[in-house]
Amino acid sequence: MPALSIGDCIRFGWETFKKRPGILIGAFLLAMIIPSIPGMLVPHPPVTPGVPLPPPTTAQLVATLASIVIGVFVTMGVTTFALRAHDDVMSVKLADLWNPQPFWRFLGAEILATIIVIIGFILLVVPGIIASLGLGFAPYVVIDRTAGPTDALKESWRITKGNKWQLFLLGLALLGLNLLGVIALVVGLLVTIPVTWLAITHAYRTLSAQAGA
Repeated sequence: MPALSIGDCIRFGWETFKKRPGILIGAFLLAMIIPSIPGMLVPHPPVTPGVPLPPPTTAQLVATLASIVIGVFVTMGVTTFALRAHDDVMSVKLADLWNPQPFWRFLGAEILATIIVIIGFILLVVPGIIASLGLGFAPYVVIDRTAGPTDALKESWRITKGNKWQLFLLGLALLGLNLLGVIALVVGLLVTIPVTWLAITHAYRTLSAQAGA
């Protein structure tokens, strides 16, 4: 199986971003703002150095739970949006961020992958890194192929076989790209995050095509 090209993934992300930067930046802003809304609606006590914070109120706990649930929906939406933008950026819409149907399958895949990765880090750091790379595309498989959690994990592991090192290097490259976005007065993240979405999605599409059905 040919090695995944890091340059091709980042180049694809940048070239696709240039075609419709407005909608990609808009999707990123929505994905950042929406999960924080519950926390904005509930007052929080001021932080005073040396003074312990009081126990969270019921409203604060509810707001935190709401933010977590909304975060899952947002992650599903971003995954759906990135897949559709990758395949045809000229037809993608902000409405594509709303895709609630696979919520339980998506959540199940995320929880299972997280447990496996945590176990890997507890045993040794390297197995945790390998697990995170091998299972990282499970959410994409859930959205893209309507797979269940265990099938999504197995398929993610299958398509990444032989390319985990390349995926690790791609992650480092994208990390460096986003650090440049932070250095550019943070505004650069409006560009680098959408490019990252598209680069990772391109990696998924490329590995899926190479691995076959």
